[in-house]
Amino acid sequence: MSDLLDCVIIEPTAPHSGTVLWLHGLGASGHDFEPVAPWLRRPDLRFVFPHAPQRPVTINQGWVMPAWYDIKTLAPGPGREDPADIAEATGMIEGLLAREVAALAAAGVSEPTARVALLGFSQGAAMSLHVGLRHGERLAGIGVLSGYLLLEDTIETEASDANTKTSVFFGHGARDGVVRVARGREAHGRVGALGHPTVWVERPRMQHEVDAEEIAALGTWLSEVLPA
Repeated sequence: MSDLLDCVIIEPTAPHSGTVLWLHGLGASGHDFEPVAPWLRRPDLRFVFPHAPQRPVTINQGWVMPAWYDIKTLAPGPGREDPADIAEATGMIEGLLAREVAALAAAGVSEPTARVALLGFSQGAAMSLHVGLRHGERLAGIGVLSGYLLLEDTIETEASDANTKTSVFFGHGARDGVVRVARGREAHGRVGALGHPTVWVERPRMQHEVDAEEIAALGTWLSEVLPA
């Protein structure tokens, strides 16, 4: 397990009954959403915030920064993201999921995979959606904050039957100038068409960020997919 990504981890202060694995956005770190965990008031959950690997990002003049994958262009189409990077990041995230499932099993939690929620923001949201839809065992839920679809032409053929009924939470700001809300709506529609139960929360004045109302809605959703 020594080759796993470094993570910020908030351990539960009550008996461990579930885990939230939360992926940060481009250029950020696992500390980015660390302050949000107390707002959710879930002392039974373990919160895991991994640090993405450092890699050059084409749209940012090739600067090296924390990134789950390279973004080559902002134009729509199959050449927008690097598929090899996405595959590499998927393996890293799957490794973390396996560790968290093993920890829950060791804590005596039955059906431990179904007690893990995979969340993310922006680029991390795109990865959480990509991995969650394809994961071979049922997850508790998938959270997509200001996110979008990756490699969208493969979603119908690669989606896992195990997660067809897994709830997916979408939150997006209507004024988001980084990831346009239309991309979030498209992802929401495509995922719903696969048969997933979905939640759509659109904040009319929110930009590329989260706000208290969105986090409150996320907390309500978490209490449904990961009941205490």
